[in-house]
Amino acid sequence: MPDTSRPSLSDRIIAAIHRDPRTAPHATRNDALFALVLAVGAVCIALSTDPARRPDALGWTLLLAAHVPIVWRRRHPLLVLAVVIALVAPYHALDNNHTAPTPAAFTALYTVAVTGRPLRTILTGVVVLATALSVMLTVDTKQAIELLRISGWIIAVLFCGVDIRYYRQYVASIVDRAERAERTREEEARRRVAEERLRIARDLHDLLAHSITLIGVQTSVAAHVLAADPERLDRETVAKALDDISETCRSARGELRTTLEVLRASEHGDARGPLPGLDGVPDLVEAARLAGARVEPDVRVRQAPPAVGAAVYRIVQEALTNAVRHAGPGPAVRVEMYEAEGALHLSVTDDGTGPTPGGTPGYGLVGMRERARSVGGTLDAGPRGRGGFEVSAVLPLAAAPVMPVGGTG
Repeated sequence: MPDTSRPSLSDRIIAAIHRDPRTAPHATRNDALFALVLAVGAVCIALSTDPARRPDALGWTLLLAAHVPIVWRRRHPLLVLAVVIALVAPYHALDNNHTAPTPAAFTALYTVAVTGRPLRTILTGVVVLATALSVMLTVDTKQAIELLRISGWIIAVLFCGVDIRYYRQYVASIVDRAERAERTREEEARRRVAEERLRIARDLHDLLAHSITLIGVQTSVAAHVLAADPERLDRETVAKALDDISETCRSARGELRTTLEVLRASEHGDARGPLPGLDGVPDLVEAARLAGARVEPDVRVRQAPPAVGAAVYRIVQEALTNAVRHAGPGPAVRVEMYEAEGALHLSVTDDGTGPTPGGTPGYGLVGMRERARSVGGTLDAGPRGRGGFEVSAVLPLAAAPVMPVGGTG
């Protein structure tokens, strides 16, 4: 089988055209071989054309010496051109074969054009033409006129170098944009992964905090009934508390399974699973009631965008969990939800004592604020002036953005 790991000759030629000559691999070695080829060609031209002007010993020395600087043409293009001109000028002044050194001179001139700025190229071309014309005028007026006639070749070489330089810059800009686009895609993928992890962490926090709080309250009720009067055990109350614990565990297990299924599915695609919404708020209210809170719902909103519905669900879940946990036994909680001026207004208030001063703050309030911000809304939370605690949020409905990872918080 052919070796497909190595690029073909055409691919290498195209790569050489696109690449900046100053960054080419093995530049010095390749230029040394190129200078040798040019020198052999110059010798052949000098021997085969214009026998009357065949170089003498000094002419051969100058002709061959003019090809030596070509080895370093990529590193020091201007210096190489100056040295070539300094060697070619006396060669022409001695009226040797005027065609032989032309390839070497054009190579040095092209290198300056392809590696330098246009202004430098123009000035270099003017200097080269002026120098060549001055030398030819000292040798032969007819040769000077011939030089003017063929000066178009010098201009063509300069413009060719400038054009290739611009072409390489254009290709480099395309490659750079493609690389930036690829980096942007990679960064976007990493951002999505981070957001997905954060979403799952917040969902798990809300789920576990809510469920464990309810289980803790229900367990306390059962323990209180058992310890209050062992001789007159209220079996019905204990059974109800245990049933409530069992129901809370089943609900938490179902939500946890759904979250983990979404996590597993995201390994094979962009699955997010169904978002909780406004239709889940009554279940949250009932669960809080089972935990002993006296919840009064006032919900006057029936529909909302999925992202807003998910944010409302999680905010109400966290607010009721905090009320059951911190507001004291049997708190009165009011959940109010209505639409006004294109936004959903939500408030959860209680008449409890609020969080214990000096306690370790959790992530609940931070999570609620971030959920509100994820849909372009705002959230405030804090003690009320007449006692209790209040969580209020304003979530826009008309221009609510779709959450990129199935909900944030």
